[in-house]
Amino acid sequence: MIGHFLPGAQGWLVSSAEAIATVVIVTGLLQTGFYLVQLAYAGVALASRPPVSRSATLWRRYSEQAPAISVLAPAFNEEMTIVESVRSLLALQYPDFEVVVVNDGSSDATLERLIAHFGLRPVERYVDDSVKHAPIRGFYASRDVPRLVVVDKVNGGGKADALNAAINCSRSELVCAIDADSILEDDALLRVVRPFIDEPQLTVAAGGSIRIVNGCRVDAGRVVEVRLPRSYLALVQIMEYLRAFLMARLALGRMQVLTVISGAFGLFRRDVMVEIGGYDDTTVGEDMELVVRLHRHMRDRKRDYRIEFIAEPVCWTECPETLADLGRQRARWQRGALETFVRYRDMTFNPKYGRVGFIGFGQILLVDVLGPLIEVIGYILLPLLWALGLLALPWVLGFLAVTFTFGIFISMATLVLEELQLRRFTKVRELVILALIAVIENLGYRQLSNIWRLQGWWHFLRKKQGWGAMTRKGFATS
Repeated sequence: MIGHFLPGAQGWLVSSAEAIATVVIVTGLLQTGFYLVQLAYAGVALASRPPVSRSATLWRRYSEQAPAISVLAPAFNEEMTIVESVRSLLALQYPDFEVVVVNDGSSDATLERLIAHFGLRPVERYVDDSVKHAPIRGFYASRDVPRLVVVDKVNGGGKADALNAAINCSRSELVCAIDADSILEDDALLRVVRPFIDEPQLTVAAGGSIRIVNGCRVDAGRVVEVRLPRSYLALVQIMEYLRAFLMARLALGRMQVLTVISGAFGLFRRDVMVEIGGYDDTTVGEDMELVVRLHRHMRDRKRDYRIEFIAEPVCWTECPETLADLGRQRARWQRGALETFVRYRDMTFNPKYGRVGFIGFGQILLVDVLGPLIEVIGYILLPLLWALGLLALPWVLGFLAVTFTFGIFISMATLVLEELQLRRFTKVRELVILALIAVIENLGYRQLSNIWRLQGWWHFLRKKQGWGAMTRKGFATS
């Protein structure tokens, strides 16, 4: 086939092939180097921390110092899990907290189930007007459950609007944003509040770990037995969450360049949230946009601050188990990251924003913005160029070797961090299964995940709006 090209055209094609291969492999090596740095920082962060205290010890240490917390739980069509989730929130071990559940115009029986199970009745409640949100229709509470208040409001088009309503209705110094389909471990608040007690003047936000509840046994709103799910998609997401939280976010928090705190579990100072106008309802990545805006707000005003990640507090959440649901979720995450990056692109490598601009935004650019594009180009073009005789086989094999071998290494190292830090998987069989998943996921799932992220790119370019639905199975209780 090469013989059909003129020498000049053939030389141009060869040069182009070499340039494409170089960009793909150099980008992959940069990502590899950054992941290695993250792994090292995560290891240092774990090694430098004191032993994890028991819940009783934490209670004795923090009970007199712990500031009041309002737990904010937006709920939209969560009838399958809402009662178990609220029961788990009410059972939290913390001296002074309230639970503010916001029914964001659900079209199912979310509100009715809450009213029936907790014996709620309409009440009056003062509402601040610090941040904007859709109109509130009413409040529900019960004397038998004094910590709980349910806010019923008109649907505001997304989770951000519901959280803003919850912020206005909250009465505490700190607000903890979670997903209504999630379950916090009993001592999660006691653990995540630590930086607010240790450095109250500096800490403005802190996040905890998110784990997959699929397959686990839940009773009375608590995860009473950690079990692996049978679904391959759920198993592979367990590995993804371990990498995201026990490596990446732990390391970025240690560097003080964390740019996202999961919307499923984050603790914030209410006064600072009000200063910046609450959550932005014009993006599907409101959790990332909020943290980046916090960085910008504090640095523009030259105020010292800290945004922390604490690995020990755990929030359990249900993950998608169908390709359609998972694909929509990953495309939405990608779109949210792109929206945030483009909105605050002037922070990238900007000395005014220090390490956040260089390391934090460098990581977003390399991993979130360019990562899926470069990797998919590599999967498609490198074998094609080799088949056309325009690329030497060692280039192709080198790319595949680095991609797959390093992916397996990072996953295995994260499993080691899991055993050192959280130890939620107590059976050897479970660790063996996850180790096998760490290998298998690189052959098919990883490539599919990048295709979904390209869909997110396409949705971003088309300015697509909306979240998309996800099917809920509910928690296993037997």
